[in-house]
Amino acid sequence: MSINTERDLEANLQIGPTDHGMVRLFIDAGEIEIPMDFDPEEAEEIADEIRAAAQAARGVAR
Repeated sequence: MSINTERDLEANLQIGPTDHGMVRLFIDAGEIEIPMDFDPEEAEEIADEIRAAAQAARGVAR
């Protein structure tokens, strides 16, 4: 499976700070819950990657 493989799954994504100074991405896909904690610097790198992907996606013909 690649990033371009479409799946018929639904999930909720929550993002927020933890009480331990980390940034948590929490994915809830029904029976599966995935908490992912990052230090603030890692979270900023991820945010930069998301912004870069959004910019690249704007240039893709639909």
